[in-house]
Amino acid sequence: MRRHLARIDAVLIQAVIAGALSFAHLHDLAAAAGQTGWKAWAYPVSVDLLLVASWRRLRSGQATASGWCWFLTALVASLGANVATAGLLDLDDVPDWLRILVAGWPAIAFLGGTLLVHAPKQAPTEPEPESEPEPEPAVSPVPAALLAHARKVATAHQDRTGAPIDADTLRARLGVPLPLAQQITTHLTGVRT
Repeated sequence: MRRHLARIDAVLIQAVIAGALSFAHLHDLAAAAGQTGWKAWAYPVSVDLLLVASWRRLRSGQATASGWCWFLTALVASLGANVATAGLLDLDDVPDWLRILVAGWPAIAFLGGTLLVHAPKQAPTEPEPESEPEPEPAVSPVPAALLAHARKVATAHQDRTGAPIDADTLRARLGVPLPLAQQITTHLTGVRT
């Protein structure tokens, strides 16, 4: 147990250091490109939020092309700032093209964030032909502890909303892949009926 905690602590410390350095590089680049005061501090927040939103979209398994597009855009912005502030760029004489990119970033980040949040759910790629209803599939076993926890989450959701929990919501709450959330939902509905 101690070894596991030490590994988590080391990862957490590394993440904090890397995040702080990247944050500072984005701030320094924004300030050098003419963004002063609070605006220079808003750039790192904007880049990091776009990274997080796009990563979350990728983990959801939906709109992955959009998720990858905006993830790579934010990653290039972050890496670009890290490299630019490493002495390869004279921060006292920032080129005009970089000033334009920095000044345009808020519009790019707003567009990306909006598209990520409001992306429609993916429709099936091929229409399914009409056919006779298939027999109910056999439900695979789900670990009892996970099923018990899922049942608590589902009950709390139904108490709060008045509606049964769906697989997407259950997936987000439990942090499990969608197929497993669908299996659990099938178990829960089977138990209720």
